[in-house]
Amino acid sequence: MSSDAIEPIEEDPNTAEAVDDEAPVASLAPERRGTPDDVTPVFREPGQEPTYRTGAEQQWDPEDYAVAQGWDPTPENIERARKQLAEWGPAAIEKTVP
Repeated sequence: MSSDAIEPIEEDPNTAEAVDDEAPVASLAPERRGTPDDVTPVFREPGQEPTYRTGAEQQWDPEDYAVAQGWDPTPENIERARKQLAEWGPAAIEKTVP
């Protein structure tokens, strides 16, 4: 075995000290439990679900819809988009931009 071999992490004194440390993890400490922040979810009672908005709640121009579909905004594609919007209504937007 060479003298520059890496020592196993289990034999490192810092590892042993970390394993023996019984200090609480700050994010799990009782005074923080349930406090809404960037990582703690907010729990709601049934019937308190948030209102979600989708792209279909606003008016879409045929040109914008054509571009959202990945089509070039040519007159033919804009007309095709206009027909789809008229035929499918909000469902056209939901299928494209959920």
